[in-house]
Order: sequence, then structure tokens, then C-alpha cells
Amino acid sequence: MAAAVLAAAVMGISGCSGKSSSTGGSQAGGNSADQSTAAGEAVEDGEDSGELENQEPSEEGGDQLARIREKGELIVAMEGTWSPWTYHDEDDKLVGYDVEVAGLIAEKLGVKASFVEGEWDGLFAGLDAGRYDLVINGVEVTDERQEKYDFSEPYGYIRTAVIVDGANMEIQSFEDLKGKKTANTISSTYAALAESYGAQVTSVDDLNQTFELLNTGRIDATLNAELTFYDYINAHPEKNLRIAALTEDASLVCIPMRKGEDSASLREAVNKAIDEIRESGKLSELSDKYFGNDISQDPKRGN
Repeated sequence: MAAAVLAAAVMGISGCSGKSSSTGGSQAGGNSADQSTAAGEAVEDGEDSGELENQEPSEEGGDQLARIREKGELIVAMEGTWSPWTYHDEDDKLVGYDVEVAGLIAEKLGVKASFVEGEWDGLFAGLDAGRYDLVINGVEVTDERQEKYDFSEPYGYIRTAVIVDGANMEIQSFEDLKGKKTANTISSTYAALAESYGAQVTSVDDLNQTFELLNTGRIDATLNAELTFYDYINAHPEKNLRIAALTEDASLVCIPMRKGEDSASLREAVNKAIDEIRESGKLSELSDKYFGNDISQDPKRGN
């Protein structure tokens, strides 16, 4: 009788154990407009085979890096609308500085890079939810972001510019933004900086909307990367825009990832990959290709 009770108890425990399932990473917060693109080739790395759970920590699946290598895929989120970081060329192919950097990092990890495009806020929501492994989209480090995410070492250094209409002489400094109208994606570092100087920030979805508002006079200024301004003017030489002011210090462009021990080895592997890409000269080459300047070097240190 005791044996029968014991057998029944064992069967009851087995029936309550939940089986975890994999979650896909091809959609950004349910945005049906998102696209997924693969770049690079998967490389066999000798990991044990088995069912992969790329996004959710699992005692059986190892840490995040192990799951990425087992699946053979690094899921990278980016906007795809911010030239020259991530954008579509005339053939509608996803290209840009960050696209190539991500592909090289994935290659160093021995996997392929799969890209998912979405709006700025959705990139981080997807990272938080575990749908993406990394966000590589010219992300600048801030104190607020450091509280929530771990960051790689810098792979880019950029200054922030106040961009205005060429005929606007009222704005000559950041202090002149007080009471003026600006536009940026609402959670960006540029929006926060504009607000800190007293500007009224209009929320937009992407860079194209920002410049449309500026060119039509519906805003007084916008804050963005200095190199983004040069890239825009090269593509639209007919536009009468100018840089009114620049930050003295360059901000750090790094790769955010989820905090915790689960992603610790991934962060180390990404840092090693960035070091190797920089030492090979490839990072400088890509900087010159997309920006016409080497943003991979710290302007204060020259390395």
C-alpha cells in the first residue's frame, strides 16, 4: 500500500513539471512592419547539441552566449532608418556602419547575425523581453541606461550637434535652446539633453521625420550626432542647414545587453571581438567608409 502511495506521488510530481519553450526573435514588440535579415555564416563551434532557448535563461541551456552559439544565431535589433548607422540602400538592402560591425562581431562569435528592425523604444522593449540578444544602433551610454543595461566597451565616439536652419541666428549655443522647439525620438539622449536646456521636445519616430520638421520650420532645432548632420547634407546638398553648437566631449557609443550573470560571458566575448576588429584596422576602415572620419578612435586619447 505504501508503495502504491509513493508511485502515485511520483506521477503527480512529474505531471506538474512545466516544459519551457523557445521564443522567437523576429518581431519587435509585435510590430508587423519589422523585417528580419541574416548576414554572415553559421560556424560549427563544437557545442553540445540540443534544443536551444536563446532568450530565456535556463539551467539546462547554459548562459546566453552558450545558447547563441548552440543556435548559431546572434539576434541584433536596430532601427534601419538612421543613416549611416543603419539604413536601406537604393536596392532596399539593410546596410550601415552598425550592420557591418554587428556582422563582424557575430563572425568572431562563430555565428551568423540576424537583424530585426523596429522603432527606437521597441528595440529596448524587445531586449528587455529577451527577444533580441543585442541592440546595435549607435546607442550612447547614459547614467540612466547604465542602471538598466550592461554595456560593451566603446566602438564609437561622437559629439552632439545643435542643428538649425541656416538662416536661424537666434541659436548659437545649447543655452539658446531654452523655450525653443526641438524634435527627437522621445527617449533618446538627444531629447534628454535638449530638455535639460529648457527646450520643448516634439516626439518623432525617426530621423527623416526630424529633418522634415526642421526643413518646414515647425521646429527651431534638433540635436543629433555631428556625423549624422554631415551625412544628411551630403545626401541633400540643397538643404540650408547649419551646426549652431557642438558638445566639447565626445559621448561613448557602446552595445547594450541585459544585466546579470547570464550575459556576462557574452559581454566579454563582444568586448574581445571589438578589440580584435579595432586592432585589425577594420573598425577604422568602416568608420571612414560610412562617416568619412574615424569615429572608432577616442579623440582625447587618439586611440
